[in-house]
Amino acid sequence: MFLSSWFVLALGTLVGALPKRECVHTVKESVNPPRGWAKVQPAPADHVIELRIGLPQPNFATLEKHLYEVSDPYHERYGAHLSKEEVDALVAPHPDSIDLVTEWLMSHGISEDSMGLSPAQDWVVIKVPVGLAEKMLNTEYHVWSHEASNSSLVRTTTYSLPDYLHEHIDLIQPTTLFSTWRGMKSTIHSSQPAKPDTMSSAPPIKVPSASGGEVDASCNTTITVSCLKQLYNAVGFTPAGGKNGNQIAVTGYLEQFANIADLELFYADQVPAAVNTSFEVISVNGGENNQTLSEAGDEANLDTQFAFGITFPTPATFFTTAGSPPFIPDIGTPTDTNEPYLQWLEFILDQRDPPQTISTSYGDDEQTVPPSFATRVCNLFAQLGARGVSLTFSSGDGGVGDGDPDPATQECFTNDGRNATRFIAGFPASCPFVTAVGGTTFVPEVAISFSGGGFSDLFPRPSYQEKAVTAFLDELAPGTYEGLFNPNGRAFPDVSAQSNNFRIFLEGEPVLIGGTSASSPTFAGFVSLLNDARLSKGLPPLGFLNPLIYAIGAEEPSAFNDITVGNNPGCGTPGFNSSVGWDAVTGFGTPNFGKLKEVVSVKNPLGLVQS
Repeated sequence: MFLSSWFVLALGTLVGALPKRECVHTVKESVNPPRGWAKVQPAPADHVIELRIGLPQPNFATLEKHLYEVSDPYHERYGAHLSKEEVDALVAPHPDSIDLVTEWLMSHGISEDSMGLSPAQDWVVIKVPVGLAEKMLNTEYHVWSHEASNSSLVRTTTYSLPDYLHEHIDLIQPTTLFSTWRGMKSTIHSSQPAKPDTMSSAPPIKVPSASGGEVDASCNTTITVSCLKQLYNAVGFTPAGGKNGNQIAVTGYLEQFANIADLELFYADQVPAAVNTSFEVISVNGGENNQTLSEAGDEANLDTQFAFGITFPTPATFFTTAGSPPFIPDIGTPTDTNEPYLQWLEFILDQRDPPQTISTSYGDDEQTVPPSFATRVCNLFAQLGARGVSLTFSSGDGGVGDGDPDPATQECFTNDGRNATRFIAGFPASCPFVTAVGGTTFVPEVAISFSGGGFSDLFPRPSYQEKAVTAFLDELAPGTYEGLFNPNGRAFPDVSAQSNNFRIFLEGEPVLIGGTSASSPTFAGFVSLLNDARLSKGLPPLGFLNPLIYAIGAEEPSAFNDITVGNNPGCGTPGFNSSVGWDAVTGFGTPNFGKLKEVVSVKNPLGLVQS
């Protein structure tokens, strides 16, 4: 595995010095510290940081071409996903980049056997003391704190490289990344005590697209696995239980532990057939899954209970990645590993057979992520998509805002020093290579007010959503929110699902929880069921979903339950409105599994493949 090849650089070890090139350092990257971060003190010179050096991927455009061809139902290559080896070859750097970066590191006393290389050799990983990193990068590191999230980081706002290395290094982190990577559960709608069922005798709610055309009345106040299967037309479908190779997974971060005893109570309550079963736990970078009941995580329990409850008996995995705030750097503190998300991506890309469907309910404000880092992470998602993995992400719980607006003005501000009011996109939801999932509530469904949606300021609008998003923008009144969003950016969410009053078990008790943290594992659950139907027929998994979603939205709109009521306020505005077709609140809407299964259970979905 990638991680096992890394070696800690022994402090003080001297390596035969190489002759240093005569060169001038120029700035590689410079950022404004995001709002809310304060510089505390210089970082201790002996504090060890793990530097990840991203080398350019000269053939990424070719990989992207393959990704769109194998993901586009109009293309004859639809479903012909690439192998791990093929993807690794397409993202490999030029040998000159490896040689020159290795030479540079060795000139600073870093031995070649202490440099970790990713399988594709596009990342070099070293562990060095802050003092040496400052010398290499011609910078100064400081300890920064973020009071709202109780986080501390060792970061700099600018770093430099020798001129000759600029074209051979895309980025180095941790340097300028000030992340408050957080769970996407609404602070308003989470962890409420479960209420007694007062709706059991009420007549069912008529929903034409639902299984049997009806949904239990109780689903208007409490969401269960049964509610979701009724509402999304999946009653009666039984997965193959892994016999066809299908798998589903959710990711866990920030010491969010998925409790097995709580899962057992959840299964007894909602999925009796699953009692006495569980999921596989895979640790990344030393991640734990503490089973002390008081350590159970609401985020982790929500994700695992519903994603795995919907898809039982499909084999399920919980990835737990180490790293959690608060992080207080000092001489006695272990290495700074406060970028767990990148560590998970590197791990999963090194697996030969990753799960076909993976849900993540974590994210950050796009503007706090340096463009070089966001682009590189987004490209890692493309690698997974090209290999046939479907990735769903919560769209966020701040409406068109960032979920953390100024408490006095309820406005959102740019991070470029201007402090201008601006809608705040969420990342990774804004990446065009993932499927962003917004939120709904009630039966019949309406958009929930906190559903994250809008337009990226970093990623341009991909071609697959050009028609749908242009139609939405054309319906806006002239001048609507002019200057507050980028109308040419990647628009999100792509789809949505229920996101409120989910009945889970936490520390042995039933509670109701909400947020787009619920939407992502829910939608992923139904994607996994669709994969199950395809794999059972000898068809490849769906992989990168978005080109197919937008094709279905145009050709077979009844495969989604269009949400036309509601809006997503934020930043002192009402936000966008839900509307017919795609909108920046709920995307194309929620899944009609029965209809989607009809569409994707053939080799050529929609019959759209061109000869």
